[in-house]
Amino acid sequence: MQRPLAGLSRHNIGRELLAGVTLVAIAIPLNIGYAQIAGLPPTAGLYALIVPTLVYALVVSSRQLVLSPDAAAAALVASSLGGLATAGSADYSTLALAQAIICGVMFLLMSVFKLGFLANFLSKPILVGFVGGLALDILVSQIAKMLGVKIDSGGEFVDKVGGLVAGLGTVNLWSLVISAASVAVLMIGARFLKAVPWALVVLVISTVAVVVAELDKQGVDVLGDVPAGPPTLTWPIIDWTMWLALIPSAIALTLVTTAEGLLVSRSYGEKHGYPFHANRDLFAFGLGNIVAGTQASFAMGSSTSRTAAMDSAGSRTQLPSIVLAVGTLLLLLFGTALLADIPSPAIGAVVGVAVLPLLGIKEFRQLWKQDRFEFAVGAVCFVVTLFVGAIPGIVVAFVLALINLAKRAANPAIDVLESDGDPKESLLDEATTGESTAPGVVVVRLAAPLFFANGAVFTSAVKKAVTEASDPVHHVVIDLEAVSDIDVTGAEAFAALEEWLTSQGVSLAFSRARPRTTARLKELGLLSDQTFYATNRAAVTALTQALAKGDG
Repeated sequence: MQRPLAGLSRHNIGRELLAGVTLVAIAIPLNIGYAQIAGLPPTAGLYALIVPTLVYALVVSSRQLVLSPDAAAAALVASSLGGLATAGSADYSTLALAQAIICGVMFLLMSVFKLGFLANFLSKPILVGFVGGLALDILVSQIAKMLGVKIDSGGEFVDKVGGLVAGLGTVNLWSLVISAASVAVLMIGARFLKAVPWALVVLVISTVAVVVAELDKQGVDVLGDVPAGPPTLTWPIIDWTMWLALIPSAIALTLVTTAEGLLVSRSYGEKHGYPFHANRDLFAFGLGNIVAGTQASFAMGSSTSRTAAMDSAGSRTQLPSIVLAVGTLLLLLFGTALLADIPSPAIGAVVGVAVLPLLGIKEFRQLWKQDRFEFAVGAVCFVVTLFVGAIPGIVVAFVLALINLAKRAANPAIDVLESDGDPKESLLDEATTGESTAPGVVVVRLAAPLFFANGAVFTSAVKKAVTEASDPVHHVVIDLEAVSDIDVTGAEAFAALEEWLTSQGVSLAFSRARPRTTARLKELGLLSDQTFYATNRAAVTALTQALAKGDG
């Protein structure tokens, strides 16, 4: 097993510690904002940075992936719990704890049963649309906070927009000034001096301005008192029916985190040449979320932005996460008074700028240029997530993923070769080789598993090749080199094809089947002693010539 803090040495410990200080400056203000998005007190975001982060850092295989609540997860928490309890209430917080624990258990089960592949159903268009819908919903709430307009942050998107428009007449001028200056500093600073923790700079300067000018008395909303002290061990006490009600949202949180987390973890591992173990990372996510649920926090996932920041800072270990845990604990023990006067417009600006890239504008443009169908998939996920809800959004995402999978699987590449030297067009116009066969012989290549979705397409392609061949066909050779599996429905289609070929006076032969495919053919009764079979290119040539001469 990989040792904790793999990659750490006396040569890089200074750089790692400095990166940890940077992470503290980035994570604390963001987590305060994300906790507010989730409808929870600021301490819920801060507690997530202590024990859960520490446990995760000591277990995970990735040397760089940062565990933390993020904007999308926070919005999903808010949208899923809003109908079960009032945001900010004790019951609401208890449900958030239970939800995190359920997520943790699901991560552990996925790790044990090696189910990480399920996250592959969340393709890029689906993730872009789903996260983009959540991001726009978040952005509306943060704009209201930046303007000093009171809206129901736990309501539906349309209600939030309506509340924001209706409240434009109540905009607080000082809130507008603070938020505009904050956005300007964040955007310009990130463009020219990326290494500076601009979020922290914005919060410090705006807090000083509020205190000095007493802007809270001018209507500027501030964070307020934050309870001091470390997190305490707790356990959510709720009815079993409420545990069941939380399962759908926990599934959504788990899948989104799995898809994004494993992708980011693998990409950085490949980039820097250290091992990546998906199931161990899932196990670490599970422990982190269970601990979060027992530490008065909420569901946690991977933070792509903070991971990228640590990579830019030169970090290649989990030491910055440990520094983050220690730094947050010290803040809760000795520095909570510093948080009370942080202006909400500045927090809104920090979170708003952080979620802007999650809208997926650049990604949607790329999808539009690359594949209109995948663009439509992303757009549907975006709209459903935004106007119907996060849980329906994830359900629609999976349905669209299955439709997309079926669409592609039902139209495999099928190459048809006959004696004139030019490959005939398949049903998908996928023939690409210029090889030819002996007279009277047609070779058909299927570049996909043969199963229920494409069995009819395959048999139609073979029949078309036989009936439209330039010369009378006496033999058909099915090249199985690219066929990795055959299911029962595919076997039935194959059997029906063989009967049709027999009725047309055409013999059937197989070539270059993989050992596993050969065994499967025998299991399904498709490979008999009378069936020609070849295992390599030379044998295929000999088989084709033998068939053409009638030696078989």
